Amino acid sequence: MAELNPAAVPLSLYIHMPWCVRKCPYCDFNSHAVPDGQLSLELEQEYLRALVEDFKTQVDFAQGRQIHSVFIGGGTPSLISAPGYQWLFDQLKAIIPFAEGCEITLEANPGTVEHDPFAGYLQAGINRLSIGVQSFNTAHLKRLGRIHSNEDAISAIGLAREAGFERINVDLMHGLPEQTLEQALHDLKLAVEQGATHISWYQLTIEPNTVFFRTQPILPVDEVLEDIQEQGELYLKAQGFINYEVSAWRKELPSAHNLNYWQFGDYLAIGAGAHGKVTQPDGVYRFQKTRLPKDYLAKVPAEHLQFKRIEDADLPFEFMMNALRLNQGVEAKIYAERTGLGLDRLNELLSSLRDRKLMVDDQDRLSCTEQGHIFLNSVLEKFL
Repeated sequence: MAELNPAAVPLSLYIHMPWCVRKCPYCDFNSHAVPDGQLSLELEQEYLRALVEDFKTQVDFAQGRQIHSVFIGGGTPSLISAPGYQWLFDQLKAIIPFAEGCEITLEANPGTVEHDPFAGYLQAGINRLSIGVQSFNTAHLKRLGRIHSNEDAISAIGLAREAGFERINVDLMHGLPEQTLEQALHDLKLAVEQGATHISWYQLTIEPNTVFFRTQPILPVDEVLEDIQEQGELYLKAQGFINYEVSAWRKELPSAHNLNYWQFGDYLAIGAGAHGKVTQPDGVYRFQKTRLPKDYLAKVPAEHLQFKRIEDADLPFEFMMNALRLNQGVEAKIYAERTGLGLDRLNELLSSLRDRKLMVDDQDRLSCTEQGHIFLNSVLEKFL
């Protein structure tokens, strides 16, 4: 492996807020129901202080770089107040500067945005919202364990626009229990009509360690799932949306933060259960933090870190698993820049995939063909 130059790799920050009003039956994220459905000011302040102390331990990972994007996920990050975020950003910027025009995304659920008006979050420095609608069908929302209604979802998007947010992602799932093609398309239509500038549209999957895994709801048959995918894509394209990643559609700029993930960039991570990735001269490392909020708050920051180097043999798969999700793929030159490995090691495999029309025949890009995206999992297995 060649020595890596961390300064050449973009740097982002992920912040995890671990609490929700209620745990959804399909969710396998690190989220925990908050007592009485409301986060106390005392607990909010204690957690925000812990995030700052956590961030201080990661200064060396930055290698002199600025933060180019921030994503606040969860859990339900909109349970935290706008003044709380303003204080947090002020503290973080004093430790590692944020680049000018830094994209800061907040995940918000329609059922919890009453904590503070959207205008407060905008004023605090958040400039992009990702609203977890999942469906505009109230019956489906109940099956998913969501606490908001169709009206709440429509209202949330409208209020965000009125507050001045120009970049609004709407998360939608399809293939929901007993969902029809017409219902799935209606969800997309409402998201577009309400003013979403970016749509994350993905099929419900049943994950282990969830209520749905134990109860196994009745999902649409394969024929219906295929029709939903095909008709949904045709509709979004007709509305001017560009599909730039497997499940990401945009009318605006792509998500800078997600692009950094997919292009194998670096990201610091703070918060209970947060995962990070950093480049060091001798290799690429992943790390994660203590999962349970009570343990995260009880430990000193140095005890949170579980740090592990990605083995050279695993790097081709790790890189391609991200890069090939992008419809246009990535420039071939960044493979060596971000793994320290020569692309010539993969020449035989890449030639085979190109000959089979699964990857684009372009020496300067690493990208799947349309056929390759259909069989993406099979393509990725070749890099294991």
